[in-house]
Amino acid sequence: MHRSLPTAPIAVILIAFAVAISSPSFILAAPLTQPNVIIFLADDLGWSDVGFHGEEVIETPSLDRLAAEGVELRRFYTTPICSPTRAALMTGRDPMRLGVVYGVIMPWMTNGIHPDEHFMPESFRAAGYQTAMVGKWHLGHAQGTYTPRERGFEHFYGHLHTEVGYFPPFANQGGRDFQRNGVAIKGEGYETYLLADEASRYIRERDKQKPFFLYVPFIAPHTPLEAPDDLLEKYADMGDDREPARSEGTDRTRMFRKLLLQESARPVYAAVVDALDQAIGRVLATLDEEDLARETIVLFFSDNGGAAYARGGADNVPLRGGKGETFEGGIRVVSLMRWPEIIEPGTRMTSIMSAMDVFPTLAEAVGIPTGNVFDLDGRSLWPAIASGKPMARKDMLYFASETPIRGTFNVTGFNDQWKLVQTIKQGLLSADVENWLFDIRDDPYERNNLAAAHPKVVADMAKQIHEWRTMYPASGTRNSLVPPPGWRAPKDWTSYPIPTEDLQSTPAPGMPPPETLRILDYMHGETGRLIYDCEPVQMIGGGLCK
Repeated sequence: MHRSLPTAPIAVILIAFAVAISSPSFILAAPLTQPNVIIFLADDLGWSDVGFHGEEVIETPSLDRLAAEGVELRRFYTTPICSPTRAALMTGRDPMRLGVVYGVIMPWMTNGIHPDEHFMPESFRAAGYQTAMVGKWHLGHAQGTYTPRERGFEHFYGHLHTEVGYFPPFANQGGRDFQRNGVAIKGEGYETYLLADEASRYIRERDKQKPFFLYVPFIAPHTPLEAPDDLLEKYADMGDDREPARSEGTDRTRMFRKLLLQESARPVYAAVVDALDQAIGRVLATLDEEDLARETIVLFFSDNGGAAYARGGADNVPLRGGKGETFEGGIRVVSLMRWPEIIEPGTRMTSIMSAMDVFPTLAEAVGIPTGNVFDLDGRSLWPAIASGKPMARKDMLYFASETPIRGTFNVTGFNDQWKLVQTIKQGLLSADVENWLFDIRDDPYERNNLAAAHPKVVADMAKQIHEWRTMYPASGTRNSLVPPPGWRAPKDWTSYPIPTEDLQSTPAPGMPPPETLRILDYMHGETGRLIYDCEPVQMIGGGLCK
């Protein structure tokens, strides 16, 4: 069992004081101030690629340590791809509302998260925390309003984009993408280690009179895979004995690799994961050196399931599928939380938790208001984490992706019992839907498709998924693997965002005259919302916003 303690800092202090009357030594074991918060985010880490899940070759002692000293969030879910998970994490809101679901924010896109949305670091900063981000952003880069330092982070060291490489020049589409607070930097060394060193420097040089909120999203182990020579040599002889992912697309890429006599990505992937674990270990060691481990909440998870396709190298077995898919292997991820003396070490929480739940959960844990104007879609799981008692989930949790094939949508909706997975393939004159229904309580590895045996359950859940999808903004992200014809990247991405002072003071209204907007929104029906944050009263076929 976890220790069930009040979460507000004042309450923690009062309990510590009361117990101290009869047991003075207890004061040394209870946090007396607001805890620090560190969020480590991996990028495409496989479910089975950590030691505490049985991996015997790839060494992950730092993550194994967190598992031993904290709680494993055994049913932690994210979206199947990168940007929407980060949007859900930062806002506590459903990325379907935000317009970032089907595809990630590509360099040639102008999308971002609406400036009216409230970000988690803004709440921590308002509560007196110092805030910093070290790593990969991937939530908008076209204008200043979308960038980290305008979303609550006082300090930003890292990359606006993904796939910048692990060694200099850290470029995306040929343009250098590495900065410290808006100033381009060269950065020499291995990217994963550079992030760890910057996070450690920040902790050591922090204002010791204030707690800190530190977000460290690594690019590891995302492709293209690169690692230091010593780790490449360490795993050079590693074989690729992964079992099939039980996913048509993923397993087909592995077959093509073998037919083309290409080398497996598994050994290099292992080296990248090892380096990631070492980097996390460096930051944990800094907490120990600064005597901060007891008063710091550490959360770790991956932004989506492992990239189990041929070039990705990850392994999610026994979970089915992988990145981009809505089978468990694409959305159920490795996740850990540690808060010594508050969270019982070496335990597991089996209640469903998602990336949307992190913001309200951490806010309750440290005792600060979320400060949101829009309603949160996430819920606080802190009572379950702190007490060890399960929290049921009767309402549906939804995820979707259109990556990597445009027009092919992978969607899902599920609760504690039922999970419906749909693959929707749209042609110019057709749309084909394939359904998989699982009793996820008894069949967590999705081996038995019960769709034919429970047609009413399928129909009901499909309708709910359909209604959920109608909330998507009409100009939200779609899968786009290549830029518009002729598009060119800047030489340096630091200079790319339009400064906020050079922008209009309010969001653009669009082309429709204001008096026709609601009518046109209604006429768009299920094809997407023209009015932001619109959840129609009559969803199917359109309707006025609530």
